[in-house]
Amino acid sequence: MEALWLSLRLAACVAAILLAIGMPVAYWLAYSTWRGKFLLESIVALPLVLPPTVLGFYALVAMGPRGPLGKLWIALFGHGLAFTFTGLIIASVFYSFPFAVQPLIASFEGVDPRLLDASAVSLPGVVTAAVLSFAHTLGEFGVVLMVGGNLAGVTRTVSIDIYDYVQSLEYGAANRMALLLLVISFAVLSVVYAVNRRVWTPWAAK
Repeated sequence: MEALWLSLRLAACVAAILLAIGMPVAYWLAYSTWRGKFLLESIVALPLVLPPTVLGFYALVAMGPRGPLGKLWIALFGHGLAFTFTGLIIASVFYSFPFAVQPLIASFEGVDPRLLDASAVSLPGVVTAAVLSFAHTLGEFGVVLMVGGNLAGVTRTVSIDIYDYVQSLEYGAANRMALLLLVISFAVLSVVYAVNRRVWTPWAAK
């Protein structure tokens, strides 16, 4: 259960951060008339098509002792960033970014910016963004393994725990953890469907 608790903490932290930084980005993308904004839209959507191992590799390089982010972190805090829970949060924010921003963009685009109650009208989009980013982070594997490794109590999430059980042929334990993750994922997605009739998906037509 330690791995599950760590995964839940990771998903909650990432969802909160993504809402904080995703709201202004989504608002600007929804209402900006800048002709070159498609470049930022492409960057935001890149994790949807980029293999997790590729994103995880570059995140690991950036957070390593010779990487720009790693050097800055060592200078500020005196220790490395890779293979830490904080490093997992940072990498997961990038990996789940489109799952928070895209629903918010769709929500903002459906609201007249002149309306004073736009925030209330956009509530389903906010809930969708939070829940999808939470669920997406909860089931991460490739990025987590690349950036965090497999450190018990520090970076070993539930998806890595399941992988370890399968590798050691403990299929019963793997099945219990997988089933628990399935139930949690179903529950959080049910929240989206309860709040919003149509959940945003990467392949849904606008």
